Amino acid sequence: MNDFEKLSQKADDEDVEVITYPFQSERIKGLYIDGTITLNENLSTTSEKACILAEELGHYYTASGNILDQQEEENRKQELKGRLWAFNERIGLSGIIRAYKANCQNLHEMSVFLDVTEEFLQDALDTYHSKYGIYAEIEEYIILFEPSLTVIERFNFYQD
Repeated sequence: MNDFEKLSQKADDEDVEVITYPFQSERIKGLYIDGTITLNENLSTTSEKACILAEELGHYYTASGNILDQQEEENRKQELKGRLWAFNERIGLSGIIRAYKANCQNLHEMSVFLDVTEEFLQDALDTYHSKYGIYAEIEEYIILFEPSLTVIERFNFYQD
């Protein structure tokens, strides 16, 4: 079962219907409205479909009401919450570490390894940078976001 199918199953488990629709605008990739997620039928890859579905599921789990007007600060906050849910669902700090362990050398290799689009990955990294600042620590790893993405494995020099 691929990631898109797993997310579709998650939506089904929550009684959220997932449908496709031929949106007139290519800018609209997906929408969540009242228990239904609509994906643009022109999404080209299962990776892209999974990224958009994750974001719309994020809105299902985190948003309330109509947040389409992004001029409103509260709507922007809810948009960010939904996107953060999607980033954590599809990547997370642990995904960055898995990509490091798999010797991924650049954004493209990471996106292929994590089965996400490069745009989604870059947005996730930017969001994590905004959330955590210059670095984040997880288990024995430090993830640096500045000056460029770097993962450092801490070593325990002291042994009992």
